[in-house]
Amino acid sequence: MLKLLVFMPVLGACLLAVFPGRGQQSLWRLALGFALASLLLTVLLAWSFDPLGEAVQMYESRAWNARLGSYFALGIDGISLAMVMLTAFLSLVAVLVSRNMPGSGRLYFALLFLLQSAMFGVFTARDWSLFYVFWEATLIPLFFMIDRLGGENRQRAALNFFLYTLGGSVFMLVALLFLYDAAPGHSFAMNDMAEGGRALPQNMQLLIFAGLFIGFAVKMPIVPLHGWLPLAHVEAPSPVSILLSGVLLKMGAYGLLRAAETLPAAFVAVQGWLAMLALLSLLYGALLAWRQQDLKSMVAYSSISHMGVVLLGIASLNLNGVTGAVLQMVAHGLAAALLFLVVGLLYRRTHSRDLADYDGLLGRAQRFAFFIAFGLLAAIGLPASAGFIAELHVLVGAYQRWGFWVVALGIAMLVGAAYGLRVIGHLHRPAAPTVQLHDMTRTETTAAALLAGAIVALGVWPMLLLDLVGSSTARIAALFAGG
Repeated sequence: MLKLLVFMPVLGACLLAVFPGRGQQSLWRLALGFALASLLLTVLLAWSFDPLGEAVQMYESRAWNARLGSYFALGIDGISLAMVMLTAFLSLVAVLVSRNMPGSGRLYFALLFLLQSAMFGVFTARDWSLFYVFWEATLIPLFFMIDRLGGENRQRAALNFFLYTLGGSVFMLVALLFLYDAAPGHSFAMNDMAEGGRALPQNMQLLIFAGLFIGFAVKMPIVPLHGWLPLAHVEAPSPVSILLSGVLLKMGAYGLLRAAETLPAAFVAVQGWLAMLALLSLLYGALLAWRQQDLKSMVAYSSISHMGVVLLGIASLNLNGVTGAVLQMVAHGLAAALLFLVVGLLYRRTHSRDLADYDGLLGRAQRFAFFIAFGLLAAIGLPASAGFIAELHVLVGAYQRWGFWVVALGIAMLVGAAYGLRVIGHLHRPAAPTVQLHDMTRTETTAAALLAGAIVALGVWPMLLLDLVGSSTARIAALFAGG
């Protein structure tokens, strides 16, 4: 099932590339069919998954290069499954809102499914060499999606994204080679490398951790390695921004969790530094989001802040913190996707992202106004939203570890609430309409409603996600005996 999940999008990309139909709607229907099939397959995986069973389930492995100890090994635990389901869900949303995608629909949909395949591979790989191959494979479709289909500064944005991520990946590769050489057994299998990594002295673990952290921190991104993100988000087509913010950033946090299983002594040694970087990202991202007049830039900078919450949860190294980090990965993926979706649709209609141009939007386009306000409130962790449950877990975990120093997290959340309420105030502000604006279509409303419904469902019934990831996060936290 996992091989089918990983390679079915590749089949979809190939069929879309040679599909004889030339109409945009024909391509869209075929793409929608593959997106639905991927989501259905992840639902079947969730149905077959036992949260209280073995740590890694549906494991399958074939020798890839036996001499190097490299295997094509796939498997999932609760965290992997949560990320896989998020990927499939947001891919479906991205296809839904691409019904009238300007430009080359054939190229766009083919690249989108190649990207989906690589993301599935990252979250299901149980071999570090395979993980690295899929990690790098995400760069190629994303580069061309930004470079060919983006905005005016698309080439600069694509090059920045490519160089930043590739540079971080070089450090990650060197670190993996060090781990491969230092660990007994000379195997890239995650379980083998974790067993060997835990036996290494702290200094060696710190050296390997440094390389892995640079690679993962660039992707999350963590200040000061965030320079590629705002420009890439602004210039990328909105459906691409949905996947970039909703899934690609989570790959860095996911890799960091896997590194914590492998190098626990290093994580304990740098725990305080990770917390400082997390709080810096939290405050920096929130303050810059507050200062933005461009709506898409505001959402991009807010993503830096929210990924700081994820890093703080991981840095706490206890059950509540790690669980909150995983919940925040899902919650932010949904909220950011909703905001990028709505802002992108507005830009497609008005060719403006200036906040002042949307004064009085409530009186002109009620659906747009509702979903922007809903997305912002979800992003700042309003009760009954998935973000509230996630941030509460991180808050409790951070308090258990650092006590009242966690007040800094509360201050950052207040700044986040300020920029959200500022935008909502503009939506209600009376103003003369400057641009004729058509409200969201039925398909667009469906896509936004799916995201809003998932946010509320996980906020009201958080056990849907807590039961899924609980055993996996408990195993990570157990390595640190409560942090």
